[in-house]
Amino acid sequence: MSESKPQAIDKADINAVDLVVVGSGAAGLAAAITAKVLGLTVLVLEKEAVVGGTTAWSGGWMWIPNSPLAQAQNKGEPPESSARDYLRETMGEQAFAQHQEKIDIYLDEGPRMVAFFSGTGTPSLKSFPLAFELDAETPDFETTPSARTGGRMLRAQALDGRLLGVNLALLRAPLRELTVFGLPIEAGRELRALQHPLRSVGAFVLVLRRFAGFLWDSLRFGRSMRLVNGNALAAQLLRSAQGLRIPILTEANVRELTSDAGGVVRGVRFEQAGGVRHVHARYGVVLACGGFAHDATRLAGLLPKNAATRVLPSAAPAGNVGDGLRLGEAQGGQVARPSAAPALWAPVSLLRRPDGSQAVFPHFIDRAKPGLIAVDQHGQRFCNEARAYHPFVARWLAQPPADRDLIAWLICDRCFLFRYGLGAVKPWVPPLWALWSGYLRWGFSLASLAASCGLDEAALQGTVKAYNKDAQQGLDTLFGRGNTAYERAQGDDLQQPNPCVAPILRPPFFALRLHPGTLGTFAGLDTDGDGRVLTAARACVDGLFACGNDMAAPMGGSYPTSGLTLGAAMVFGHRVGRAAAQRKFQSDGQASP
Repeated sequence: MSESKPQAIDKADINAVDLVVVGSGAAGLAAAITAKVLGLTVLVLEKEAVVGGTTAWSGGWMWIPNSPLAQAQNKGEPPESSARDYLRETMGEQAFAQHQEKIDIYLDEGPRMVAFFSGTGTPSLKSFPLAFELDAETPDFETTPSARTGGRMLRAQALDGRLLGVNLALLRAPLRELTVFGLPIEAGRELRALQHPLRSVGAFVLVLRRFAGFLWDSLRFGRSMRLVNGNALAAQLLRSAQGLRIPILTEANVRELTSDAGGVVRGVRFEQAGGVRHVHARYGVVLACGGFAHDATRLAGLLPKNAATRVLPSAAPAGNVGDGLRLGEAQGGQVARPSAAPALWAPVSLLRRPDGSQAVFPHFIDRAKPGLIAVDQHGQRFCNEARAYHPFVARWLAQPPADRDLIAWLICDRCFLFRYGLGAVKPWVPPLWALWSGYLRWGFSLASLAASCGLDEAALQGTVKAYNKDAQQGLDTLFGRGNTAYERAQGDDLQQPNPCVAPILRPPFFALRLHPGTLGTFAGLDTDGDGRVLTAARACVDGLFACGNDMAAPMGGSYPTSGLTLGAAMVFGHRVGRAAAQRKFQSDGQASP
């Protein structure tokens, strides 16, 4: 943290430590905490003014099958329908075999990672463990023999921000566009209650309690003290680091890695407050800088031919520009080209904030709600709108030629907008700002809406007419919308017989423009199973580790279900921390940690 800020985290002599971690998202903090617990002195360097990386903006879900929480609730993995089989079924035999080593590590180490951070068998973490909760309702993306409709997903429990003390100011705040006027909403039960506050007494009371608590916190502290989703995970990791007295320096931009005469990475040079400092790292450096979502040049080189000329907006923090990859490459590390997608895709919309900056809003949930369709530049539907965010964009990117802009519009009526909201437009609130700013287009008829969006009027009217004919019976004969457990879970269970399908009937009608975007990147430094960076000849760069989005994705860019990115960040961050400790133990002639 910078010298001018209040500090509760120890700032001991940091000229020489056992391990330097570059980056403070889930992967970096998991590595730092693990290494510290196992006896290493650790320093975390973060180039931003805040801690938490992409994690603090994320939904916070981690796909950890057979976790201790699942086993305790009798939701463990039966041998005949395992998570390993699910990945094989969705990735395909060839891709699964290519990445099986890291897949096996991910699945085997996941439950052990949860036990470690929960404080089970970890005495030094028992005073400030991470508190997880099991999600029993979110299905896997695809419907296969080994898919599950719940029990494989974890997230951090909500945390009272006051437990962080002065370090709450160091935590990256949640993305405001994903809150309700500053109130963070937990995905799942809370979000459903907000969309249907009158569906039950319990839903009404829950919404009332959340807004009352938010109002009280805002009056006393100027913000919500209830931290949820990925912000809660980042906060809990920060709290553990605080408890372990791990020094964290913010606004510390690492310029280069240093190595000894034998080529072993031994430290970093970083810039802070206008000066350059050097820190010696006895047992290694961990790169966890968040990937390269905002490095358009590198991403373009990995995109499919038909999309390589496009600039894809990203909902990741602007600082994710590939620092870790460049630092690793300078030491001989090799960036592995993914066998599938180079990035985690998501459809996004763009809006201007009052300060003039651009916000990128990821569309996770609204597309599956009943009474909405997506149309292309011809006014025609082009895919199943309720599909999960990554495969939705993958299908979209595969469609048009490179010399044509990717245009898509979400279309709905006033009932949909009022009940569910649309993008950054919140439910139950008149969308005046969105109409004034042009974020939302509208028309009293489909023809006038089409004219506002530059679409063919007859084509849009025909598309909605055909969709409505099916929707009256709860069907989507064109794309099968609402046919999978995942899609139905993202819909509205009050809409029957299909939670994802309802007609678009009541004017005025509204449209919002979509863009293909990213949440993060899958291409990263090639590593072994312990996160040690590899050269082109697959030799280890001694003393250099990578995890999170700086490490090549364990599944090679396949994304069969949500929670894989954050799950891998925690699992391999923990694994890297152990591998770094192993170097110290071996050097001291002791048994492995």
